[in-house]
Amino acid sequence: MRALLSLSPGPADTLVLREVPDPTAGPGQLLVRVRACGVNFPDALHIQDLYQVKLARPFSPGGEFCGHVEAIGDGVKGFAVGDLVVGRCGSGAMAERLALPADRCARIPADSPVVEGAALILTYATAWYALVDRAQARPGETMLVLGAAGGVGCAMIDLGCALGLRVVAAASTPEKLDFARSCGASDGIVYPATLEDKDAQRALTERLKALVGPRGADIVADPVGGPYTEPALRATGRDGRLLVMGFTAGIPRIPTNLVLLKVCQVVGVDWRDFTEQQPERNARNIEALVRLWRDGRIRPRVSATYPLERAPEAIARMAARGALGKLVVEVG
Repeated sequence: MRALLSLSPGPADTLVLREVPDPTAGPGQLLVRVRACGVNFPDALHIQDLYQVKLARPFSPGGEFCGHVEAIGDGVKGFAVGDLVVGRCGSGAMAERLALPADRCARIPADSPVVEGAALILTYATAWYALVDRAQARPGETMLVLGAAGGVGCAMIDLGCALGLRVVAAASTPEKLDFARSCGASDGIVYPATLEDKDAQRALTERLKALVGPRGADIVADPVGGPYTEPALRATGRDGRLLVMGFTAGIPRIPTNLVLLKVCQVVGVDWRDFTEQQPERNARNIEALVRLWRDGRIRPRVSATYPLERAPEAIARMAARGALGKLVVEVG
C-alpha cells in the first residue's frame, strides 16, 4: 500500500510517499481502508517533533479518518466488514490502510459523505468536550471564538449555534471573518495579525468588550493564545469560562488577578487526555455528534481537498495558518 511517511524531523516538504507492507488487524483491532483523512494542526507539529507526544519513525501523519472496514480482529464486536466508520488514531491515517483499536472507531450510515466524515472527529469532539463537559454551556449564553476560521474555531461556532448559544467571532483577516459568519457567527471583528505592545492589547480589549456586550462573554474559546488571550480574558464576564484550547500564537502569560476580580474561570481543554481517562464518556459524545451531523444540525466545513500525493501541501497550508475550516486528504 501507499503511505506518506515522516523519516526525519522537519517541515511538510520532508514527507515522502512510499510503498509499505499492508497492516493486519490484531486482536481488538479493525483494518480500515482509508477513504479520506482530516488535516489538523498537530500533524504539522508531529512531523517536526514539536508535539507533546513524540512518535517513533517512520510514521504517517493523519489523526482522523473515514473509511471502510476490511478485516476484523479477534474479540471485536459491533462491526462488520464493509461498515463505513469514522475514527481517531493520533497518526497513521495518511495511508491507504490502517489497523487500530476498534474502540477508536464509530460506525456511520453507509451513505454518509466521506469527506465530511473525515473532518468530524477531532475538532467537533474537542468542541463538544469543551462546551458540554468543561464549560457546561447553557442556551442563551454568549461565546466569543478566537481563531474563528480555523478547524477548531469553526467547529466551536457550528456546535455552539446548535446548542443555542449566541456566537461572536474574532479572526485575523476579513476573509476569515466572512467564513466564520458563514459558519453561524452572528457578529465579529478582525483583530491585528500581531499585537506588539500593551497599547495594541488595550485597543483589542475595548473592541472585544464592545463585540460581546456589557455583560461580557460567558464563554471564550481560545485556540490562539499568545498576546490575544489577555484581551479575551478582559472581555470575559462574571462567572465566565475562558477555554484554553491551543497556542497557535504562542503560550500566553495572563495576570491572574483578573481571574479573581472577574470571578471567572480559566479552563484547560485537553481532549486527548479526556479520551484516555474517560473513553466511554467520549464514545457517548461522539455518538451524539454523529446524530447531530446526520440530522443536519452541524456540518464540518471542508474548504479544500487534496490527493494523497499532495498531502504535504495541505499540512504546509495548515502550518502557515492559511486554512479556512478543515482541509481533507482523499486517500482512496
